[in-house]
Amino acid sequence: MFIDVVKVFIPTALAFFLGIAITPIATHFFYKYRMWKRYSRNDSIKESDFQKIHNEKEELKTPRVGGIIIWLSAVLITEIFYFATFFLDSEIVTKMNFLSRNQTYIPFFALLLGALIGFWDDLIQIFGKGKFAHDDSSWRKWKAFIVIFISTLIGMWFYYKLGMTSISVPFDGNLELGILIIPFFVIVSLAIFSGGVIDGIDGLSGGVFASIFGAYSAIAFINNQIDIAAFSGVITGAILAFLWFNIPPARFYMGETGIMGLTTVLATIAFLTDSVLLLPVIAMPLVITSLSVIIQLLSKRFRGGKKVFRLAPIHHHFEAIGWPSHKVTMRFWILSVVFAIIGIILSIIS
Repeated sequence: MFIDVVKVFIPTALAFFLGIAITPIATHFFYKYRMWKRYSRNDSIKESDFQKIHNEKEELKTPRVGGIIIWLSAVLITEIFYFATFFLDSEIVTKMNFLSRNQTYIPFFALLLGALIGFWDDLIQIFGKGKFAHDDSSWRKWKAFIVIFISTLIGMWFYYKLGMTSISVPFDGNLELGILIIPFFVIVSLAIFSGGVIDGIDGLSGGVFASIFGAYSAIAFINNQIDIAAFSGVITGAILAFLWFNIPPARFYMGETGIMGLTTVLATIAFLTDSVLLLPVIAMPLVITSLSVIIQLLSKRFRGGKKVFRLAPIHHHFEAIGWPSHKVTMRFWILSVVFAIIGIILSIIS
């Protein structure tokens, strides 16, 4: 039991301190190569409320690839503990390795693949030209297709390699899906990715994702999936390092390299811990954010252009009605912690 606790907390702490250590170096390159958006959202969004709360100069001078801090820290710590087993012949070192075929291979590569594809997207918006550089609707459809493609591959791995055919229903046993678990995983991945629009205020996404991955670390530990608990903890520690520098005024934004990496691995971990139906509770801020956009679009479409919110996503609505951005951020953080705790409790009693 003691070694399991150590196996989770030491890599988590090291990921945090590594993230803190590499950030000054990374930040130097972010600013040296001017890695911020080439075009402002003001080019396509003309709503007066948005103009009031949006700082165009800030966006065009703040790097958008800060998610590199997160996945690079997580990947490096994971590999350090893995490769240490080849050079140090010690039982303790072997036990501390949490990169395993049956638990963390898939989440590890899901994080890396999602992050690299997201980084490619960021580079297009930083250095590219044309409509894709403006992140127009056609490019967003391509990103959705990429998410579908990646999640289909992971879903197929679950079904064909791991033999996963059912999901746990809280308080009601298992629901057999068979091969339908593949499209179900795709749907869940798309839903989580849509919540990635929460990356819109300094510090908001970092605090929310830290709570979510912290909750899944606890759930995995309760399930005796210690390797997943350690890997989720490492991601949490790396996010907290990112958040250290993302508290207003943000030194950089998470960008797609962070959002796509984190949302891809989150869906994977939710399935591996057999707690995917608890995900809407644990990730409630993402759900609320995504739903606010859907509701706003449907309202405009079917109610003659009328809006439900002053702005969507909903965190911008609160800004538009007069809440300071730091108040919106901290209240979302509080909600994230509360729903993460509720999710952990439900996983225990269900």
